[in-house]
Amino acid sequence: MKPIWLEGNAVEMLINGEEFFPRVFERIRQAQKEVLLETFIILEDKVGKELQEALICAARNGAHVEVIVDGYGTVDLSDEYLAQLRDAGVRVHVFDPQPRLLGMRTNLFRRLHRKIVVVDSEVAYVGGINFTAVHLGDYGPGAKQDYAAEVRGPIVLEIRHASLNLFRQARKELPLPLAAEHRHHHQQRYAGSSRIMLAIRDNEHHTSDIEDHYLYAIRSANHRVVIANAYFFPGYRMLRELRNAARRGVQVTLILQGEPDMPWARNFSTFLYSYLLRAGVVIHEYCERPLHGKVALMDSEWVTIGSSNLDPLSLSLNLEGNLFIRDTKLNHQLYDHLMKLSHEHCSSITIDKAARGLWWRAPLTVLCFHFLRRFPSIAGSLPAHTPRLEPLLPVEERAEEELVTLEHQEKPL
Repeated sequence: MKPIWLEGNAVEMLINGEEFFPRVFERIRQAQKEVLLETFIILEDKVGKELQEALICAARNGAHVEVIVDGYGTVDLSDEYLAQLRDAGVRVHVFDPQPRLLGMRTNLFRRLHRKIVVVDSEVAYVGGINFTAVHLGDYGPGAKQDYAAEVRGPIVLEIRHASLNLFRQARKELPLPLAAEHRHHHQQRYAGSSRIMLAIRDNEHHTSDIEDHYLYAIRSANHRVVIANAYFFPGYRMLRELRNAARRGVQVTLILQGEPDMPWARNFSTFLYSYLLRAGVVIHEYCERPLHGKVALMDSEWVTIGSSNLDPLSLSLNLEGNLFIRDTKLNHQLYDHLMKLSHEHCSSITIDKAARGLWWRAPLTVLCFHFLRRFPSIAGSLPAHTPRLEPLLPVEERAEEELVTLEHQEKPL
């Protein structure tokens, strides 16, 4: 499916779990026909339990409910939790399950990192928010700052199509074509004035779509670029475009993690600060809480909201999904919000501050730059396999299913 801009959509930005979870759960509870849900993480906390209740409610309404979670991100859901979903008719799948080695998860690469919900082919949600209480402000100091988009209109069909084909791909089934007449039909379902395009990243046909759209937008920017991203360690092409944009007079602002949930991620980003600052890029570190967002805006109309970080995992290995949106109102709303964060809750990084410890970081910076320039080819050479999609069942039922499979395999031909 080639990404295209679709007219006639409505979009609303949802900030953090306080805005996202109530909206999504209510829509799921009201579902009558279908719920498709992809996520990296479900935890069995108060958010995960409310999600379970909403999914069961949808299934009891008669809706077909499919859930897919990542084999690395979602672990240790209880048998009771899974059994209650199964008994209600909810189908839960795990993407690329792998055995543990000495208690450690081994499926480190090529994860399902998308966060997508589609309800009744009428409304969809795309963003970076997982189903866990860590995205709520009352979680404590570790509560994460994040974003999602609610969309209606023709773009919903594109999102649903991408989600359905993920299930089919993992089952080794042929992808469903998106017929031109279906696109035309949904284009008549006008919901608003936003132009939206869905871009996905996979390891087959769309290996660089999200990065390519970022690069084109930065290259085309005339007066401002603002990027707020949790894990910032992009490829050399993006660093070069950001530097070039700043040098031609574009106001380039980065909002990155100052209170990271993974300290090593911030350390990687800081290797790049001096290179960008010398070109005139403005860098702020968000210090109120861990930044988990993956949003950006260019000039006065272009916005992206999605699951893709600007790091090697997201840009070269993971399965990701971003919406690219042309909407002046949303652009200004996001700009005002990010500028407020930068003024009230961020620490500005100066060249002097970035230069501290440069004597020992300089060799690492050189190595990082060469690594970034070659990472796509390095990632492509890593051992690859066809991702599997398996039912996520309680332990006893998994054992029974494995026994049946084994007995079937042992029968003589």
